[in-house]
Amino acid sequence: MSINHAAVDRLIDSMSFTQKVGQLNQRLFGWKSVERNAAGRLVASDELKQEIDRWGGLGALYGLLRADPWSGQHWGNGIRPEERPEAVAVVQQTVLERGAHGIGVLLSEEAPHGHQALGGAVLPTNLGLGATFDSQGVQEAEAAVAAELAASGIHIALVSGLDIARDPRWGRCEECFGEDPLMASRMCEAIVTGMQGEHRSKVGRGGVAVVLKHLAAQGEAVGGRNGQSAVLGPHDLHEIHLPPVAAGVRAGALGFMAAYNDIDSVPCCANPWLLEDYLRDQLGFDGIVMADGLAVDRLEDMAGSIPAAGRAALLAGVDVSLWDEGFARLEEYVDDEQVAAAVDTALRRVLELKAMFGLLPEDGADTAAIAMPDADAIAQATADGREQAKRMAREAITLINDGQSAATLDDIRSVIADAQAGPVIVAGPFADDFGCFLGDYTAPLPADEQSSVYRQLVARLGEDRVLLAAKPSDAPADQWARASTVVFVCGSTSERSYDSEFDDNGAAKAVTEYGATCGEGVDLSDIRLPWRQDDMLGEVAALTTAPIVSVAVCGRAHVLTDVLERSAVTIWAGYAGQYGPQAVADVLVDGADMSGRLPVTLPAYPAAIPVRYNDRQSAAHVYKDAAEPILRGFGYGAGSLAAVTFSEMHADTQSHPGEVLVQVTAHADDHGAAGAVNLFAHVSGGRRIPRLAMLVDSVYMDLNAGERRDIAFHVPCDRLRDVGDGQVQVTCTLDGDSTHTVTATLPGEY
Repeated sequence: MSINHAAVDRLIDSMSFTQKVGQLNQRLFGWKSVERNAAGRLVASDELKQEIDRWGGLGALYGLLRADPWSGQHWGNGIRPEERPEAVAVVQQTVLERGAHGIGVLLSEEAPHGHQALGGAVLPTNLGLGATFDSQGVQEAEAAVAAELAASGIHIALVSGLDIARDPRWGRCEECFGEDPLMASRMCEAIVTGMQGEHRSKVGRGGVAVVLKHLAAQGEAVGGRNGQSAVLGPHDLHEIHLPPVAAGVRAGALGFMAAYNDIDSVPCCANPWLLEDYLRDQLGFDGIVMADGLAVDRLEDMAGSIPAAGRAALLAGVDVSLWDEGFARLEEYVDDEQVAAAVDTALRRVLELKAMFGLLPEDGADTAAIAMPDADAIAQATADGREQAKRMAREAITLINDGQSAATLDDIRSVIADAQAGPVIVAGPFADDFGCFLGDYTAPLPADEQSSVYRQLVARLGEDRVLLAAKPSDAPADQWARASTVVFVCGSTSERSYDSEFDDNGAAKAVTEYGATCGEGVDLSDIRLPWRQDDMLGEVAALTTAPIVSVAVCGRAHVLTDVLERSAVTIWAGYAGQYGPQAVADVLVDGADMSGRLPVTLPAYPAAIPVRYNDRQSAAHVYKDAAEPILRGFGYGAGSLAAVTFSEMHADTQSHPGEVLVQVTAHADDHGAAGAVNLFAHVSGGRRIPRLAMLVDSVYMDLNAGERRDIAFHVPCDRLRDVGDGQVQVTCTLDGDSTHTVTATLPGEY
């Protein structure tokens, strides 16, 4: 929908200062804005009415449809999918009726890996999506999520994507696409294009506005401590943490969320260089900046008071608050010319975004004519989203170990397929667990849609063939002796219970002995598998001679050294979403290929961290008690592409000015293959210590059996910015063992 800028200006001129400030506030928890009357119908709550009356309208409302333990909303009391149209209509009509200018409210929802609402499709978390290295697939999946949101009457999707997993102690690693800035950039571009359409073509037309989070460098926080200081120089900030931001702007993102952390002592939501000089002036961003939840109020110590905190954030470039009091206290600065001017600037951005969704009254009308949700469209979009979730779960599964003992994955598949072979024992703490696959920021799913690796194997092999042993003692010794295969499901979980304790921003506050071991608020000093799972696996190995397949369900780079040593086969599943258990069973029973690649480096020891593939100095042979600190490197995947051979690799620096063209020929075997082929560069001859490697291009390919195909990598010279006249060595890594290398010299300075 086009923006009538003159109409926006007239609206601004007609508003009081209080009404203007009200349009910048997002104070309410949306699930508290409606309640049920005696007849069970949804009606506006007094809290919603009071907020509208206070400001003469409402700027944005967060989480109307959100359901999870923090909100307290579930299938017994929350808004069901079929009730979404009613809930949205109640809120919008109440805002229009009680507001002073006939302006609708922007509805924002969490969508880090699917819509966090009852009935929403649950994609793999970003770490799982990162393992696909398939940005086109992510774009299609996010388009389906956006269609569900838009059909539900939602305007803004809050989506993680900017964070880089630099320290596995950080609980929010699951929200990162991995440790690499190029892959995060491509995935952010995919999010924005999928949800907003090319050139924002779907905004207000079946798509939503994306607010990318978190800006910036949150993954660099000291010690992996959530929201704490990022201590890094401007070069590494630009090279590691800001490329996804620039990619989001290029793709047309309509919003960014300022993070909790500070960068070299300056909080992100009060950083005028970050939010104005860089984001707006340098990149040309023209959308809204939203503060993270209560981040403005956290500025109180710096600013001296809550009102001053609101002023500092506003003047630094924040346009919209989230739950805080700081922006609500901007009324106290009615005579402050700087604040007045900044309020008008932020208000214009908010109203222009509202105009895109038809939330402003047309010329001559008293109120906006707001299109209401469509139940059939919601159902169709949700069904499409589930199909995308199934596909992305399959792509996320990554083979990181095969044939450690005499048995290979193919051998194990043959044994599983043999109905006369001994029992298949599914063991480990997550053997019959569903929530471990879902990650943080997930609404509860109905019981009949929940599954587990154990239940999936029972469905395919029968109850007589598959035994459950969450603990080694759960199965008798004779069954362990007869077992043909053991599937050990281990890892971590971000699942919260409805009796969990939370901080005021929704982060986990207290974690019980067997509670969440990952997610926001669950930073760990020890990244070994929790609950002594290594010891449990050792007990299992002592009870049986059967080959062990370990399935690692992980939201961070846990230490899996013992798991690899004791397992014939190890599969890394990330948090693969609601169809994760099915994807694992597809691999074990149906012989599905695994195209995933590790999006993070797996450390071999819990204290030899952090280790990243693109560090400047190797950690090998530094620690005398941990000489080889890397267990598996970034991009490792021994799956379907392992059987592809490559030849005729060469580099061309002449044909395409400003880039290095690297070409290689791929040959598929008689089974075909799918997955990402990654090109890494090592740079020498520059002005800085070079990184050990940099991912400079990635091509996702799907080869038919016996197919031969030429692959071209296009590497812009500015990705090799510190070379000068030196040599560029470009290494194409095809899997964990096979490497092709070509060296090129860049043509002069650039």
